[in-house]
Amino acid sequence: MASDAKTVYSQQEHLQMKYVGTGHADTTKWEWAVNQHRDSYAAYIGHHSLLAYSAIAENESIGRLKYQYMQKMLSPCGKPPKKEDE
Repeated sequence: MASDAKTVYSQQEHLQMKYVGTGHADTTKWEWAVNQHRDSYAAYIGHHSLLAYSAIAENESIGRLKYQYMQKMLSPCGKPPKKEDE
């Protein structure tokens, strides 16, 4: 039983190192939100049908929306909050 738990824990650590968006024990709420927003914008840009739907709904061109989404990916949640130890 203990070896199963150790295996699951090591697999989880491996996934967290491999994929940035999976987070870890020290991930802050702000970092988690940034990852979520960037993943969403990347999905909108990567799936043409989602981009076309958004373009129709917002009455914008696809190219302009793609540009806006890429700009929003730079800082989707604003500046990071100040850390308590600083």
